[in-house]
Parts: sequence; structure tokens; C-alpha cells
Amino acid sequence: MNQLLQTVSENLIFVLEFLGLVAIAFGIAYAVEKAVKKKKGDTERILATRKIVVMGVFSAISAILMVMEMPVPFAPSFYAIDFSELPALIGAFAYGPVAGVMIEFCKILIKIFIKPSSTAFVGELANFLTSCMLVLPASIIYLHKKSRKNAIIGTIAGTFLMTSFGTFFNAVYLLPKFARMYGMPLDSIIAMGTAIHPSIDSVTGLVILCVAPLNLLKGSLVSLLTILIYKKLSPILKAAQK
Repeated sequence: MNQLLQTVSENLIFVLEFLGLVAIAFGIAYAVEKAVKKKKGDTERILATRKIVVMGVFSAISAILMVMEMPVPFAPSFYAIDFSELPALIGAFAYGPVAGVMIEFCKILIKIFIKPSSTAFVGELANFLTSCMLVLPASIIYLHKKSRKNAIIGTIAGTFLMTSFGTFFNAVYLLPKFARMYGMPLDSIIAMGTAIHPSIDSVTGLVILCVAPLNLLKGSLVSLLTILIYKKLSPILKAAQK
């Protein structure tokens, strides 16, 4: 009975932590977007109805892309690459940082219905946070001045923030949390990395040799695709606002 109560308590705390981090991401996005719009004299609503419709479509596409993940040869099987940030980043460029965060959050909710979590929801939290680390800085920089140059600068900044934050957060929070909630000893997780890279003998080695390259590769590919695709989609997305 005590074990059950402890498990329920840990799960509840994790959910509250998850929602708290989501709220922080929304708060940052909203505060920055509102300030920039005010400075520019832009009176358009941050979440207009027509925007929400498009964001819903983008969220569904993101969820499908999240399910279509691919393993990478340099990391354990529970790490995989997907392109679910692509619609979120395109949506954030078109409609602002708040839209990007909302697409990322709705993506997670839809994905859970399509494919239940296999990582006690730790993987979903990791995906949301690291994705926001790419989407938020990129869209904030682009929001100040919408130009190709700022789009490139923003995606580069977002990729490096995604990589550094993802590496640090995995080491200090996500991997220990995954080990506790999934009932797998942390040493066993490290051993999965050692099987791929014999030099890995700690959590630090695991995140440096596996997590950092994964996020760097993912951020770079998503950023490149966004730069190539957004210009063609931009007129359609702008027309959807009218």
C-alpha cells in the first residue's frame, strides 16, 4: 500500500512539474510576443480564431511526425530522431512564439492518443522542452525583424540552445527521472550507451556522446528544412489570417 501511494505521489509530482514547465514556456512566449507587438503598434490578437485552426492542423502533423521516429546509430534505442518540430517552427515563424509553443504542447497530447508513452512520459517532456528551446529563440529573433537573415540567425541560435539545454537537462533531471519512473537502474541505462561507445562510463559521458549529437543533428535538419520550406508556405499562411 505504501509503495502504491509513493508511486501515485511521484506520478502526480511529475505531472505537476510537466504542467509547470509548460506554463513557463507559454509565459515566456506570451510576454515576449506581446512586448514586441506593442513596440511595433501591432494590435492583432495573439491567438486569433483562424490562426488556431491552422495551428490545430500543424499540431496533428507534428504528432504524426513524432510517431515516425528513426533510431540513430550513435545512441541507445530510447533516443531517436524525428521531425516533429518542423510544423511548430514554421507555425512560429508565421504566427509568433505563442503559436509555436501551443503547437508543441498540442502535439504531445495528440501523440499520446496515437501512441501511448513508452518512457513513463519522460520522453514526451524531454521532447516538449528541447523543442521549445529550438522554436522559442528562433521565432523570437525572427519576430523582431522578419527577414531571411534573422530566420537563419534564429535557427542557429535555437539549435545551439536546444543542444546545450537538452544535454544538461538530460544529465541532471531526465535520465535520473526516467530511471526512477521506469524502474530501470541508472547504471543499466549507462551500460546501453557503453555498448555503443566503450568510453561511456557515466551519465555525463552518455549525454555528451549521445544526446548532444542527436539534438545538434535534429536541430540542424529541422532548421534547414524550415528555411527551405517556409518561404513557399508563407503566402498561404498569411492568407489564412485574413
